[in-house]
Amino acid sequence: MSRRSPPVIRFAPSPNGYLHPGHAFSALFASETARMLGGRFLLRIEDIDTGRCRPDYERAAYEDLAWLGLDWEKPVRRQSEHFADYQAALKKLRDLGVVYPCFATRAEIAAAIANSGIGAKHWPSDPDGAPLYPGLYKNTPLREQNRLMWEGRSYAWRLDMEKARDLAEKIACGPISFIEEGEGPDGKRGQLTIRPELFGDVVIARKDVPTSYHLSVVVDDALQGVTHITRGQDLFPATYVHRLLQLLLGLPEPRYRHHRLVRDETGRRLSKSARDMSLRALREGGATPDSIRAMIGFDGLRALSGEVGPVRRPESASE
Repeated sequence: MSRRSPPVIRFAPSPNGYLHPGHAFSALFASETARMLGGRFLLRIEDIDTGRCRPDYERAAYEDLAWLGLDWEKPVRRQSEHFADYQAALKKLRDLGVVYPCFATRAEIAAAIANSGIGAKHWPSDPDGAPLYPGLYKNTPLREQNRLMWEGRSYAWRLDMEKARDLAEKIACGPISFIEEGEGPDGKRGQLTIRPELFGDVVIARKDVPTSYHLSVVVDDALQGVTHITRGQDLFPATYVHRLLQLLLGLPEPRYRHHRLVRDETGRRLSKSARDMSLRALREGGATPDSIRAMIGFDGLRALSGEVGPVRRPESASE
């Protein structure tokens, strides 16, 4: 009889800026979950955005996480080194007939929305706040698609959401769901039904980069054997698209645990644009790993239960 494999949990930052206390909470949350479950903790570098990701930010992430006292398995998977894996997944989606090339520019999309009779102000948006794609080039004949590609036009591969969902539901033999062990919107947890249509025909890959966040994440999680996905509530809606892709690509279903976001005392969610609140800046101001844990309200099991308070700058960092 074979022994059951241990759970696998990962933390996956993008090196397009310095890590901030919100990242510290997510990393500690993932590491503590792995410890609690007796599992493995992985670090993954999500650097498919080659234009914004920089080696110095990646090095800084390693330094910040080690300074916090975290340890992870080596080697670290870097997405930019595995485009072939994502190309293979994209080919499978193309063979299934659930993606199509979209040649629309941002200006064309904006013009189509402006001329829709609805207007940009009232046009529906996806959970990330981006306007839903208005369907340009969706039903372009194959001959015309080939001509535009031959001309060298830029394009993105979009998921035909209606076709994709219909096929995924056939594979699942019914409505598609996932297990939420943390806290989704409105405090929901347990077996939850996905709503990928909220994203419309989402971008899955591009001509110059054969993947997107959605595609690379599900491929990486499967290849790395990730069993439990921990992340902030801002990424909860992305689970709808990820579960859809997992079914279409024949990938295993992980369990999910979304945690509340770390905010400052004004209620603003922390972001990399707030450079004065980066872990590096706080360290230089005299913060310690213990003071960072205190400022984000992370004390192990209490944090895993969903309790996250506002960030309060350490005294030593403000002197």
